[in-house]
Amino acid sequence: MSVATQEATPAAAKPAKKTKRGPEHRPGLNRWLPYLLLAPAVLAELLIHIIPMLVGIWMSFIKLTKFFIANWSAAPSAGLNNYKVALDFNNAVGEGLLKSFGVTVAFSLITVALSWVLGMAAAVALQPPFRGRGIIRTFFLVPYALPAYAGILTWNFMLQRDTGAVNHVLNQLHLSDGRTFWLIGSNALVSLITVATWKLWTFAFLTLMAGLQSIPGDLYEAASVDGAGNLRQWRNITLPSLRPVNLVLVLVLFLWTFSDFNTPYVLFGTAQPPAGDLITFHIYNASFLTWNFGTGAAMSVLLLIFLMIVTGAYLLVTGRRSRRA
Repeated sequence: MSVATQEATPAAAKPAKKTKRGPEHRPGLNRWLPYLLLAPAVLAELLIHIIPMLVGIWMSFIKLTKFFIANWSAAPSAGLNNYKVALDFNNAVGEGLLKSFGVTVAFSLITVALSWVLGMAAAVALQPPFRGRGIIRTFFLVPYALPAYAGILTWNFMLQRDTGAVNHVLNQLHLSDGRTFWLIGSNALVSLITVATWKLWTFAFLTLMAGLQSIPGDLYEAASVDGAGNLRQWRNITLPSLRPVNLVLVLVLFLWTFSDFNTPYVLFGTAQPPAGDLITFHIYNASFLTWNFGTGAAMSVLLLIFLMIVTGAYLLVTGRRSRRA
């Protein structure tokens, strides 16, 4: 009896499905994708910052006055003469720039200090949970959310001599006769510092408040058990923990304040008082009132160099202190 054997025939091979090749299977796309994503930002940076900065540096080496506005290429070369005029403190141009620099340094240091102190005080005070904390935080952030021009214009109306709210309130409190000039004379710097601090302290408050969220509450509880008071906790826990935040915050506040143009321009108009003659506003007047854009460009380059030196020195000193710590 024969046994029939049935050989298994191999199943017909099914054709492999074609899989769509995604970006991960395209080495050429993977290579250029980061550059394509960065291209819009790089282009915007070139158009908004780099190219205007290079044009400004080129302008500082030519005698660009009102006679050559229509044809910049016809302006003769000035070499370093624009810089010599700006740095010659024996003439009117250099002397005015030096006085403006001194006013700006005083304005920046006082404004940054006040903004940091107010921001730190508000952030620490609003750190513990209590009823209504969210409403107060929102109220404190109004100056930061308000458009700069709208806020400064409001201050301009409030600081008017005869119709302003500031003189009216001071008169009602018997702190003044209500006839103080706030936008001219020596009080102009006080008004400028007040408005700039009102505008900046909320940014310091927001930044420090965010930094406080990263400090564990257990540290404060342990310090409280050990008998440390609020001041000692702030000095030994809060300040060291916020050191990285403060390093960046102080630098940013200083750069913003030193290069502030909107505040004096909106507050005083084109006729700024000597006490409120910030260097950015001084450069604007030196360029657009006298139509000497070459000298104004040289002043701008000098301001850029100064801020770069200050930033580099600040980062160098703080970096060394951080490594030692």
